Amino acid sequence: MTQKRIRRSWVKPASAPNADINVTPLVDVVLVLLIIFMVVTPLMEKDLEVRVPETELEENPPSDPNDTQLVVQVAESGDYSINTEKIAPADYVARLTRMLNTKKQDERVVFFVADDNASYGKLVAAMDGAKAAGAKVLGFAPQEPGGAVVPGATPTEGTAPAPTPPR
Repeated sequence: MTQKRIRRSWVKPASAPNADINVTPLVDVVLVLLIIFMVVTPLMEKDLEVRVPETELEENPPSDPNDTQLVVQVAESGDYSINTEKIAPADYVARLTRMLNTKKQDERVVFFVADDNASYGKLVAAMDGAKAAGAKVLGFAPQEPGGAVVPGATPTEGTAPAPTPPR
C-alpha cells in the first residue's frame, strides 16, 4: 500500500484584518426601531385627561349644605335625591331648575354622589338633566375611605363616588 502524502496549503488574506465596526447594519436596526416607535406612539396616547384637585382638611366645616350647595344623589335603584329630598325622575329637571334659578349665574354648581351599584346611565342622565336645568359647573362630591362624606357634601348611608367607565 502506498501512502499518499497530503499537502496542506494556506491561503493568505488579500488585505490586513479590519477592526472597524460595520455601521450599516446598526443604522438599519435603528431606522427600523424608529419607524416602529413612530407608529406605536400615537396609539398609546388614547387616555382621558383628568384634572384632580388637591384636597385639604378643614377645621371648621361649612354651614348646612342644604343652604349653600345642591347635592344630587343617585341611589342603586336609580332614584334621585336633591339634598336628601327624594325626587321622582320625571320631576327632577323641573325641581332642579327652580332651585338653580334662585342662585346667581356663577353660583350654579351641582355636586353628584352616586351609589357604588348605581347605573352609570342614570348618573349620566342626572348630569344631563342638571345641565338642562341651568347648572354651570358639575362636580362629584368626594367620599372618604371610611364611608363618611367629606364636609360640605350631604352624608347618606351607602353613597360612594361616581363610577368610572372601564378603559
